[in-house]
Amino acid sequence: MATIYFAAGCFWGAEKYFSLVHGVSNTLVGYANGKTQNPTYQDVLTHTTGHVETVQVTFDPEIVSLSFLLDLFFDIIDPSQKDRQGPDIGSQYRTGIYYVDHKDKDLIEKALQKVAQKTDSPIYTECLPLSSFYPAEEYHQKYLEKNPGGYCHIRAEHFEHAAKAKDREKSEEDSKNRLTDRLTELQYRVTQESATEPPFQNPYWDFSEKGIYVDVVSGEPLFLSSDKFDSGCGWPSFSKPLASKAISELPDHSLGRDRTEVRSAGADSHLGHVFSDGPASLGGLRYCINSAALRFVPLSEMEKEGYGKWIEQIKDTDQ
Repeated sequence: MATIYFAAGCFWGAEKYFSLVHGVSNTLVGYANGKTQNPTYQDVLTHTTGHVETVQVTFDPEIVSLSFLLDLFFDIIDPSQKDRQGPDIGSQYRTGIYYVDHKDKDLIEKALQKVAQKTDSPIYTECLPLSSFYPAEEYHQKYLEKNPGGYCHIRAEHFEHAAKAKDREKSEEDSKNRLTDRLTELQYRVTQESATEPPFQNPYWDFSEKGIYVDVVSGEPLFLSSDKFDSGCGWPSFSKPLASKAISELPDHSLGRDRTEVRSAGADSHLGHVFSDGPASLGGLRYCINSAALRFVPLSEMEKEGYGKWIEQIKDTDQ
């Protein structure tokens, strides 16, 4: 993980904005680069501490680059404003980028130069090493999450953009490399290239332990053991998915016949196909799924791994 610190005016909105970015793992608001220790919000309001409202952004550089975060930062500030952003006025609302890794300095300065080339106005955004950072009071942390209607100087469309933005520099090739590092060759071929594993030669076709089956790529919950049945086809078979929104069903005209492909809704992993030859008593459908697309979480581990909400559903059905 890497860390960068952004001062973009009132830290309430800036914190929410960066928290929405794909690849950002944590955000924390606080007071940075002042001349006093352990300042309070009231101290900073006096304009005598030198501190600036700042967001600490922790991110995965394999998913999102600092360059991309800088572009997003400049989308929400006016670097030509001195000691203010929007209606908020005071030195604590100045803009700045504060780094802890000195290798980031050149990149930040080049980004500022690009911004300066686009305007005749002076640029007041600071580029400095982080000299101090004190987390703000608890009520400031995730403020807009706690107070959805709270004050924010950042426009709604900026939040929407942050939530949808993906770093193109880190996209397809990096994603493939990360998947091949943690998936077996068969798991990758099945989930990413829509391959089919051999029947009767996969771990779950005749597996009957209680638990939940999740997407091997993303961990999305997909199927419950209580909906699994022995179809004799050589692949795991389920009468239904955990929820209709857990999967997507697409027409498949490959192999010279019409079939319905099943993919996970979140990660878009290929899972298998659904057929209408399942037991009538179970609804008549057979979700024929590749074991290689699944990871099984036993009932005893579901709570620990975050799937506890479905435990009672399995117990109730299996009684």
